[in-house]
Amino acid sequence: MLLARDGHQVTVLDRDLACPTPGREWEQWERPGVTQFRLAHIMLPRWHAVMSAELPSVLDRVTAAGGQPFNFAGSLPPVPSDSRFHTITARRPILEAAMAAEAAETPGVTLRRGVAVTGLVTQGDRVAGVRLSDGDKILAELVVDCGGRRSALPSWLVEAGLEAPAEERADAGFVYYMRHFHGARPEVRGPLLQHHDSLSILTLPGDNDNWSVGFVTSVRDKPLRALRDPAVWEAALARYPLAAHWAEAAPLTGVVAMGGLVDQWRTVTTPGVVAVGDAACCTNPSLGRGATTGLLHARLLRDVLRAGLPTSFADHTATEIGPWYQTTVWFDRHRIAEIDADATGETYQPADPAWTGAKALYAAACSGNPEALRAQLATACMLTTTPETVPTGIGPRYPLPGATRDQLLSTLTTAA
Repeated sequence: MLLARDGHQVTVLDRDLACPTPGREWEQWERPGVTQFRLAHIMLPRWHAVMSAELPSVLDRVTAAGGQPFNFAGSLPPVPSDSRFHTITARRPILEAAMAAEAAETPGVTLRRGVAVTGLVTQGDRVAGVRLSDGDKILAELVVDCGGRRSALPSWLVEAGLEAPAEERADAGFVYYMRHFHGARPEVRGPLLQHHDSLSILTLPGDNDNWSVGFVTSVRDKPLRALRDPAVWEAALARYPLAAHWAEAAPLTGVVAMGGLVDQWRTVTTPGVVAVGDAACCTNPSLGRGATTGLLHARLLRDVLRAGLPTSFADHTATEIGPWYQTTVWFDRHRIAEIDADATGETYQPADPAWTGAKALYAAACSGNPEALRAQLATACMLTTTPETVPTGIGPRYPLPGATRDQLLSTLTTAA
C-alpha cells in the first residue's frame, strides 16, 4: 500500500487463499503459510503511531471489525504524554483481514491469492521477476521478498547462479504454550509480559472481548512440556496472581505450542530484489516487535525508492532496523540464559551492567514507580532503544508474585 500510494504498480502474490466467508476469519481462515496465525500477538504503540500517520484507514477497518483501544500506561494516573502508549488490539486473522481489504481497494495494488512462487527470473547478475507454480512468470523492476522467517529466497538465488544473502542465524531457544479466551475483558493487573522463575507469561488483549494468555519457556525445559495439557496449563497459571484471572472465561482453543524460533539477520545485496520484515530480520516474538519492525522496514523501502536509491536499501536497513534487531536479540539471549539457569537452580549473574540496569528498571516499574514504568514502557513499546530512566540499586530478581521453581513443578505433577 505504501509503494502504490507513491505511484508504483504493485502485484502481491500470496500462496494462501482468502477467507471463504468474510467476517469469519477466526473460525474459517486457514493460513498454512503463517505459522503464528492463531497465536497471541499485540501491535505496539510505535506500530499504531506509524499506521496513524501512513495508513489511518486500516485502523478504521480494524476498529470496525471489533479492534479494542488499549493504552499500555492505562494503570497510571494519566498525563498528556501517555497518548504515545496508545494502540489498538486485535487477533491476527482479524487484523490481517482489515489490512487485506484495504490493500484490495488501493489503486495500484493487484492482489493474487493461491499463487506460489517457485523461483526467480534473472537477467545477468540481477533479479528481474519470479516464476510461479503454474508455470507462469511475472517480470518486475523490483522483487520484494515478504516471505517471512522461512523465506526460500536464499535457495532461489543460489539456484539462479547468484550469490546467497549473508546470514546470521541462531536458535532463540524459546517455546510458547498459548490459549485464547472469550468473555468479559479481564482487568490488567500487571505488565502484559510478566517474568517469573524459569518462565514468562504473556497476557494480551484482543478484539471483540477475546484475548490470549501464554507461557514462554525454554525448549530445553522438559518438565514444562507438560503445559501442553490444558488441565496442567490451567493449574500452573493459577499460581500467578496477576495473570490467573485471565483464564476465568470460556476458552476458544486448547493449548497451542510453537517452537523452532530463530534470531536471524539476512543481508540481501543482489540487484533487483530486497527482503522486508521477517524475511530480512526476525527475532523471538515474546517482545511483540515483529510487526512493528516490519512496518518500519516497509516504510524505509518506500522512502529509499522515493529517493531513487534502491541499491542503498541494505545499508539503510543496517542503520535504521539493525539497532532494533540487536537490542531485541540482546534481551532474548540474556532472558533465555536466565530461564535455563533457573531450571537448574542457579542464579544468572552476567557481567553486563546493561542487563543489571534493565532488571533494576523492570523491578522499579513493577513496584508502581510511575517514572520507572513509563521509562520501561518507552522501550517495550519501541518508542526508544535506550531507557529514559535507569534506577540505581538492584531490585528483586522476580518482583511479581508467583510460584518458585519447586512450587511450579509440584503443581505440574499434581495436575498431571
